Amino acid sequence: MRIGMALNYSGGFKETVAELADYEKAGLDIVYVAEAYSFDAVSQLGYIAAKTERLEIASGILQIYSRTPTLMAMTAAGLDYVSEGRFTLGIGASGPQVIEGFHGVPYTAPLGRTREIVDICRKVWRRERLQHEGKFYNIPLPEGQGTGLGKPLKIINHPVRADIPVLIAAIGPKNVEMTAEIANGWEPIFYLPEKAKDVWGEALAAGRAKRDPSLGELDVVGQAPLAIGDDVQGFLEFGRPMAALYIGGMGAKGKNFYNNLCRRYGWEKEAEEIQDLYLAGKKDEAAAKVPYELLEKMSLIGSEGHVRERLAAMKESGVTTLNVTPIAGDHKGRIALIEKIKKMADEV
Repeated sequence: MRIGMALNYSGGFKETVAELADYEKAGLDIVYVAEAYSFDAVSQLGYIAAKTERLEIASGILQIYSRTPTLMAMTAAGLDYVSEGRFTLGIGASGPQVIEGFHGVPYTAPLGRTREIVDICRKVWRRERLQHEGKFYNIPLPEGQGTGLGKPLKIINHPVRADIPVLIAAIGPKNVEMTAEIANGWEPIFYLPEKAKDVWGEALAAGRAKRDPSLGELDVVGQAPLAIGDDVQGFLEFGRPMAALYIGGMGAKGKNFYNNLCRRYGWEKEAEEIQDLYLAGKKDEAAAKVPYELLEKMSLIGSEGHVRERLAAMKESGVTTLNVTPIAGDHKGRIALIEKIKKMADEV
């Protein structure tokens, strides 16, 4: 398993990036930079590329609605160029609250748009003269739209790679099936290895059955907070507010993908309670309702023996990249955790 880490720069972006060199030496394989409604991820990824040598970099994620498909392709090619072939394009649909509330764009047809965007990106990276006739994107604009002066173009530069890896964040059955069919990697959220087969197994199998063999095996990216020791169990509680935010607050009633996932895991009652409390402004009470088992089984927190067991469960369920959040009192402690988990992952 590769070991990855999401960039957390609450203490300062430049300071965090300066520390990445230490993580790189400790064996970290890939770093992910988020883009919600904060600073854009692209400028930060470019900065990281200049400050690292071996470390792979990935967007985690760029929203499919906030850029045109060709700009997405150009951006990925540019980041792959400045990183000398170390970039992975992580994309996802996000949700209506961000897309319509911050970008002012209708949240429509996420699956169809994602499929067309991936197809367009790969055409651009192959330096084809771009022509795409789809349900959602037509390039160039067809006759009767615009000035009529558009013509098929190909990217001026020669991309470092014509096959930049594409990672898709997906949790719904249809989206997961499409991801297993067309993407290089799949990133679910709140990944529970023991329940993954029941929730996603059928969708993954259906997608893999249609998968082009040239794509290789699907990279499955599992996320987990990390702390190793005999006195770290209390760190599980750190996950409550974030889980409650997603399960309770990321969407309205009937329009919350994360709430639906919690229900599919078997916690229907808890999912409803968390959402009702969160939407009523009772965030602490909502966090208290997050099932302890959910926090425990999507984490790598506990004794060394316990973490080894959880690593084995992750690997057995199909995880090939482990995206961890090291929890320690200082930078030195977090570096030690990355070194430890890298060694343990190699041994599992």
